[in-house]
Amino acid sequence: QVQLVESGGGLVQAGGSLRLSCAASGRTFSRYVMGWFRQAPGKEREFVAAISWGGGGTNYADSVKGRFTISRDNAKNTVYLQMNSLNPEDTAVYYCAADTGWSPPPWKSLSDYDYWGQGTQVTVSS
Repeated sequence: QVQLVESGGGLVQAGGSLRLSCAASGRTFSRYVMGWFRQAPGKEREFVAAISWGGGGTNYADSVKGRFTISRDNAKNTVYLQMNSLNPEDTAVYYCAADTGWSPPPWKSLSDYDYWGQGTQVTVSS
C-alpha cells in the first residue's frame, strides 16, 4: 500500500507561482515513477508531468512545458511540482500518483498509475 498526501494548493493571481508537494508512505518510493495530474470542473483528469525513479527522466504536457517543473527528493519520499506563470486555465484539482508497476515511458496515461492522492485545489484568478 502507498499513501499519497498532496499539499501546497491555494489561490493565486495570474502570473504567480505555487509549489505543490506530495508526500508518500513506504520504503520503496525511489522505485516508483511519480506523476501529477489535474482535473478541472466538468473536464476529464489530464496528465501534467511525470518523473522517473531516480529523477533523471521527466515528461510534461504541452500546456505546461516551460512553466512547470517536476522534481523529487527520494530521501524525503516527496515529489514536487513547481508551477510558474500560472493562468486561469491552470485552475483545477491537482493529484499526485504513483506507478509501482514499472510502466514504460512516457508515463502519461492514467492507467499507468495505481495509487492516487486526495488532490489539492489550485485556483488562479485573472
